[in-house]
Amino acid sequence: MSDNRTAILVPGKIHPRVLERLGGHFDVIAADRSDSPQVDVGTAARVRGVAVAGGFNAAWIDAFPNIEVIANFGVGYDGIDVNHAAAKGVVVTNTPDVLNDEVADTAIALLLNTLRQFPQAETWLRQGRWANEGPFPLSPFSLKGRRVGIYGLGRIGQEIAKRLEPFKVKIGYHTRTPRTELTYDYYPSLKAMAEAVDTLISIVPKTAETHKVIDAEILSALGPQGVFINVGRGWSVDDDALIAALGNGTLGAAGLDVFYDEPNVPAGYLSLPNVSLLPHVASASVPTRNAMADLVADNIIEWFGKGAVLTPVPETPVKPKG
Repeated sequence: MSDNRTAILVPGKIHPRVLERLGGHFDVIAADRSDSPQVDVGTAARVRGVAVAGGFNAAWIDAFPNIEVIANFGVGYDGIDVNHAAAKGVVVTNTPDVLNDEVADTAIALLLNTLRQFPQAETWLRQGRWANEGPFPLSPFSLKGRRVGIYGLGRIGQEIAKRLEPFKVKIGYHTRTPRTELTYDYYPSLKAMAEAVDTLISIVPKTAETHKVIDAEILSALGPQGVFINVGRGWSVDDDALIAALGNGTLGAAGLDVFYDEPNVPAGYLSLPNVSLLPHVASASVPTRNAMADLVADNIIEWFGKGAVLTPVPETPVKPKG
């Protein structure tokens, strides 16, 4: 039921903790997801903030003329038209840092699962094959002595690198700008890195520049002993090229937590024995998702309480209101 409090729109589903936190401060208005919002003009005029998990395009922004802040549940915010928001003076926030450790941990776990085939080994045991057929076959790969290249060395990429150090592997990276304060090997291009390493971990966001950049050329450069791990975006991978490379031995193995058209996973992956697949669970723990939900709520609460947000994205204005 509406009241006189500031109205916050929540389109579609979002973590229940967001609703719980916001409900104590604001009038929360739910809306179904569609190409354009189905909200009456009077209600739309009351909305001053948005909490969203997913997209919020220009049509949605224009439908709510008085919104001041859009708080996104997640680090990636490519589904929000930030340029349009910026043009209208709307600040957009995301949830960085609170999930860095969880995603980095998952990257290492996925790497080990891919190299050592631990999920398959557990299935072997559970199916009684250890007792009936003997030991699980030796894993074809090991992490020992590998040369790991990290594609994208932002907050999460650096956490992955720190976790790799105790494994005594050689670490390199490719980003648009070298991080001179770090001692890891820098490669000026993704191709140069793929040629120099045998393990590639992708943690880049969804941008025009990263669309399907993990292609046949990059996979071939990694080689038959090469391993590809993706905890960034499925957007960055040419699925047809990766499936072909895994199938014909051009690439040794792959581990994927993200896909181009989630939750739809290309059927070609499912029959391959040398790929480890996860349903986008890198940040999917109760503590981490609660922390993300709290940051979404806190950004909105801080904006309407103090006129500033905690984690604005760089494309939108950050000048305090008032």
